[in-house]
Amino acid sequence: MPTTSDFRPGLVIKYNGELWTVADFQHVNPGNWRAFVRTKLKNLKNGKVVENRFRAGEAIDIVRIERKEFQFLYHDSSGYVFMDKDSFEQLTVDEEELEDKAHFLKEAESVDILFNGTDVTGIEIPITVELKVVQTVPGVRGDSATAGTKPAKIETGATVNVPLFINEGDIVKIDTRTGDYIERVKS
Repeated sequence: MPTTSDFRPGLVIKYNGELWTVADFQHVNPGNWRAFVRTKLKNLKNGKVVENRFRAGEAIDIVRIERKEFQFLYHDSSGYVFMDKDSFEQLTVDEEELEDKAHFLKEAESVDILFNGTDVTGIEIPITVELKVVQTVPGVRGDSATAGTKPAKIETGATVNVPLFINEGDIVKIDTRTGDYIERVKS
């Protein structure tokens, strides 16, 4: 039976009826008290991070998660359609599974889909994406010296705040975890 001594970063466990991945852990032995394991757990469904303590040697329920690479094809009324890069089978995923990540998906983008058996447990999109700015107010000469930002609509339909010197047609790098502008990509 697996115990807390089997903890390692990235391990997926079932805790309180939900799937969690171990983000960080530390074995603590406080003198004459009982040893315990302090952990940071990240929920696979909603991304919520919590801290929790387990008794040292406590039994845990490890879940085997399979990761497969898929390609995003298109979005329609039934959901988001992905294609398995190996078998070319198509998989439709509900909008609730993607949440905010859908704002940064463009066609032909590669994603990792996590499976628990045949159930989809999560979708991981690349940490950064390069997207084209399709609509923003024009930049004014000299705006690069100030630290102001303006809203810009990118090719996927999402709106992000970009520096004042960004113009329509520019390609920008976006952090998909936060939705923040990182840099302008030189073409």
